[in-house]
Amino acid sequence: MSRAVVLVMTIATVLVGIILAATDGPVDFVLCIALLLGLTLAHASNNLINDWVDYIKGIDKENYFRRRYGTHVLEDGLVTIKEFWYVTTLTGLAAIACGIYVVAQTGPVSLYLSIAGAFFVLFYTWPLKHFALGELSVLLVWGPLITGGSYFVVAGTMNLEVILVSIVAGIGPTLVIMGKHMDKSDDDGEKGIASLPVLIGPTASRNLTIVLLLTQWVLASMLVLISSAWWLLVCLLTLPAAVSLLQKLRNEAPVSKPADYPDDVWPLWYAAFAFRYCSYFGVSMILGLALKLLL
Repeated sequence: MSRAVVLVMTIATVLVGIILAATDGPVDFVLCIALLLGLTLAHASNNLINDWVDYIKGIDKENYFRRRYGTHVLEDGLVTIKEFWYVTTLTGLAAIACGIYVVAQTGPVSLYLSIAGAFFVLFYTWPLKHFALGELSVLLVWGPLITGGSYFVVAGTMNLEVILVSIVAGIGPTLVIMGKHMDKSDDDGEKGIASLPVLIGPTASRNLTIVLLLTQWVLASMLVLISSAWWLLVCLLTLPAAVSLLQKLRNEAPVSKPADYPDDVWPLWYAAFAFRYCSYFGVSMILGLALKLLL
């Protein structure tokens, strides 16, 4: 129901913030668990609300893109509206409970961060996604808000290096959402959803995604060269996935499924390669920080 496979993006970015804070000093373990659980449940709540809004607005009906690559429990009749809201309410309340604990332990700035996060949870699906603001929202949320915010909540401080690291981490999920919106731009255009790829067209969207990918590596290289972020060198392990994604972005997506392409992934194309790369990059950041912490 919550599309749990994509929650790895939140788990990875929260862990980057937490472990980065741990390399700078002692951390409160219980606080870290509450932070990780709360933000992951907030992401799950967003996915549930996203599906409900698109369901009641009639966007996900019939052969819409969302139904061709994954299960939609409401459209497929797997649960009732009552059951759906029972799960959504419990998920949201659990996220709020974790947020209350974090705020109680760390003070008012955490409350402001939580309010900002709640805004994106509630309003990403509409109106942000419908007016070419969804992609920017993802960069802000998974970058400064989740990665940077996690560091601040745990460490109690903030600096330029952490902000740059948060942008590096946040670009990964942004590549995924750009890929997903490119994959379904035709369907979104027909439904009147003005995502960024619908607004600027396929070629400009692919070029923008390439720029984002290269920006991630430029920022990571800068951090290695001018700060103590040598641990980002572990991300070199993801170069093959980065090159594969770059090659796909240089060309139009195939009209029909290639013979050797997995049935359970199609019709996702750019999003699939971006998600694989994003997952590898996130894990590499965590491994690099773990190595720094051990040393």
